[in-house]
Amino acid sequence: MLIGFDLLDRQILDRDGEPVGKVDDVELALGEDGTPYVAALLVGQQALGDRIGGGFGRWLAGTARRLAPDPARGPIRIPYDLVAELNSAVNLSVSRELLPDPPLETWLRDHLIARIPGARDAG
Repeated sequence: MLIGFDLLDRQILDRDGEPVGKVDDVELALGEDGTPYVAALLVGQQALGDRIGGGFGRWLAGTARRLAPDPARGPIRIPYDLVAELNSAVNLSVSRELLPDPPLETWLRDHLIARIPGARDAG
């Protein structure tokens, strides 16, 4: 598997086909025999900021950390064993409601988007 080609920036869909986000980074681990494997998919602005680096990346990741309920928690982590199928998208075996929302998106939704007239009426 070529992680940069097969996983990074792929759309993640829940079991019902609803979008969850994109794969912003991956977490690797070592098996008992020393072979590396993908342990989890990392999602959200904190993972993306850490991946792209530089001034903008540090700002993005730092903002996401400050808005998170627990800043020490790290990026959103989806264990790789929840991946049901990998094709043009990453299809999960669970519903989106079981996964946490990225803190920056939650803050923007609650403090910016919700203030737009008619935003709460959208269906």
